[in-house]
Amino acid sequence: MRLQNRMELKGKKQNVVMFQSFLALLSPFIILGGIYGGIFTATEAAGVALVYGLVVSYFVYKELTLRSLYSCCLSAGISASMIMFLIGAAAVFGWVLTVQQVPTMIVRTIRSMTDSPYVVLLLCNMILLVVGSFLDNVAAIIMMTPVLVPLVKSYGINPTFFGVIMIINLAIGQITPPVGLNVYVASNIAGVKPEKIFKQVLPFLVIHVINLFLFTYVPQFVSFIPSIVGKMPLMPY
Repeated sequence: MRLQNRMELKGKKQNVVMFQSFLALLSPFIILGGIYGGIFTATEAAGVALVYGLVVSYFVYKELTLRSLYSCCLSAGISASMIMFLIGAAAVFGWVLTVQQVPTMIVRTIRSMTDSPYVVLLLCNMILLVVGSFLDNVAAIIMMTPVLVPLVKSYGINPTFFGVIMIINLAIGQITPPVGLNVYVASNIAGVKPEKIFKQVLPFLVIHVINLFLFTYVPQFVSFIPSIVGKMPLMPY
């Protein structure tokens, strides 16, 4: 009888938590729904999410005060400035690579080593997995695109297909040490040390890597739907 009462009480608490968090959980639906519905762009979605978060936090949950708002803005400004420095450095690095014709030299070197697009995709995956572990996604894209895109084009690999593979690689980097941004965000929210979260995400990391190579070497998983609308060949390389 006591066990049943405890289970009922636990169920009621869970329902209360779900009800209280409903408005907060609407945020990703508003962002993704607005983007995919063509209502606003990804940049505008950030502004909409900010306004929505301020309204819900201040008027509904009443956890946000003017003093805490200042500290939130300060923290966000510091985080954004770090990312902007990375993006700026990556842009300069990409410009230097282009001026010095490094991509051309890389293409010639790898061309002399192999003619197989499978080997090239394996090398690209390995490079992007390492880069994604140390750099923010935007900085990594700005830095690596001028280097890798000419290489994959020279092997007849569809650039759109490679773009999907590149994004998957860099998304994996969001949960890998030492700079797994999503892990640190989760650590901050949950109040748990990042080391513990890194250990817990290892099974998910293995699954993501398996999916990456599955998408890479069975490209129909990626190209099937785009090929229907004529945006990508069914066999992109």
